[in-house]
Amino acid sequence: MDAGGQYCHLIARKVRDLGVYAEVRPSETPAQAIAFAMGIIISGGPASVYDAGSPTVDAAIFARGQAVLGICYGQQLMAHLLGGQVRKGEKGEYGLATLELDETTDPLFAGLGGRQQIWMSHRDVVGVLPEGFSAAGRTETCAIAAIAAPQRKLYGLQFHPEVVHTARGREYLANFLFRVCGCRKDWNPRHRVPMLEQEIRECVGDRNVFFFVSGGVDSSVAFTLATRALGHDRVRGVYVDTGLMREGETDFVGRMAGLTVEHAEEQFLGALAGVADPERKRHIIGEEFVRVQERVIQSRRLLDEHWILGQGTIYPDTIESGGAEKAAVIKTHHNRVAGIQALIQSGRIVEPLKLFYKDEVREIGRELGLAAELLDRHPFPGPGLAIRCLCSESDAPLEATPDGILIPVHSVGVQGDSRTYAPVLAIDSLDHARATALINRVSGINRVVASVETRVPFARMRVRACSLSPERIARLRRADAIVRRLSHESDYDRRVWQFPVILIPLGTAEAPDSIVLRPVDSVDGMTAQSVTMEEDLLRKMCAEVLAVDGIAGVFYDLTHKPPGTIEWE
Repeated sequence: MDAGGQYCHLIARKVRDLGVYAEVRPSETPAQAIAFAMGIIISGGPASVYDAGSPTVDAAIFARGQAVLGICYGQQLMAHLLGGQVRKGEKGEYGLATLELDETTDPLFAGLGGRQQIWMSHRDVVGVLPEGFSAAGRTETCAIAAIAAPQRKLYGLQFHPEVVHTARGREYLANFLFRVCGCRKDWNPRHRVPMLEQEIRECVGDRNVFFFVSGGVDSSVAFTLATRALGHDRVRGVYVDTGLMREGETDFVGRMAGLTVEHAEEQFLGALAGVADPERKRHIIGEEFVRVQERVIQSRRLLDEHWILGQGTIYPDTIESGGAEKAAVIKTHHNRVAGIQALIQSGRIVEPLKLFYKDEVREIGRELGLAAELLDRHPFPGPGLAIRCLCSESDAPLEATPDGILIPVHSVGVQGDSRTYAPVLAIDSLDHARATALINRVSGINRVVASVETRVPFARMRVRACSLSPERIARLRRADAIVRRLSHESDYDRRVWQFPVILIPLGTAEAPDSIVLRPVDSVDGMTAQSVTMEEDLLRKMCAEVLAVDGIAGVFYDLTHKPPGTIEWE
């Protein structure tokens, strides 16, 4: 039952991975319409249950004898509708937490008692339990982190068992499916390639497909799938050099079979000149891609009605763009802007991977026989370096606070599952525990970074008004190349899932920008942990990055996802 949480589809995916068929329905679906289900899971969501118009469910689902599991907002909604009380907590709880789970024979918790790592993303809490429920687990911040009424087969978890950073999350879901619901394994999630090829043929019909291929995993796998399904004569692939690519990227992608290179550096950089707002950047880049498509089709005498656009969109793109019902917009992906939405509405888009996650896409790529050199690449955003080059619409000083230095550069993040752009807090140590405590306690910030090394004292630095420019993109490109080279030489790149390098407009007149290092560990990109780096490697990176003209300092992002997204825009 979709209550608007960004992880709703991920829950269904994890259930299917366990061998049980699952599908997503709107939360308000009448109980009678899902009476066939052996179990019901209510997802998390960005709302508060006590707010007018917040998502709800048909309360009759709790009285039919079906097994029901509420997750995060779902637990709160269950408690609220059954006579309990939900209130705002004294502070939020985002990212890693430690659960104390009671030893019990209740089917959902069988074999799971004791201390364990979980993943939280909430501010509201269940304050008073409904009649007939008992609390089964707690954290330091949340007194009621798990609830149970086993005789009625009703359960709730304040944490997210569907994300990889809940250490025993798979066991909670397996217990619910097999011990509580009584399901049996009847679904095979593998060998999807023939099914996907057939879906492509049905969607495309007698038309041909034109792909923008970035050289990343998603677009390359989608392009290969379409080529296998339709044949080389009906699929064209074009790599667009936007001027926002990494060092050496165009040469690497240009070696891929079946692709041609379209140079559009002046078009994209011209359209982005003077732009500082991150959402405007994304919209402009998406719309320019549509214009490139139209120009290429016309220049090659391809008839519009005989061609449709293919994209490597994956499910997190849709979720973060607010594309699921009730989901909050985190950031609009370039493949979900108005021009693309118009093509979707007119039936002129094929997206073979739109229901899959990054790790699933890699599995599909392996089934297709694609090279590990391609499949194991770190994810790179479609808008390129544009969304890693942060801008500011005005000059602003830094603000000293008792907790650290407030940097008025706005990055995208999460406060309780509603996305916001907010300032960044800088501290003086690479202390993840301290950073997590601060992000939970201090309202109005999305990230905590550590100041690693600067060329000038903090007191001399300030945020300056600036926009996207070729000079700043070139500065970021050089720093990114240094970090990638050193990561590869040290084998550090194999120990992290992704390593964005961010340029922020923080410095002095002589050195106006700073670099933020953002290495993270993840599986599917839906959640991520900030990870540490060896001291020697970090100091070597700092030395080389600070030698780049115009760089004033190097910072280290200590923020997990949630509360901060992996990318800064």
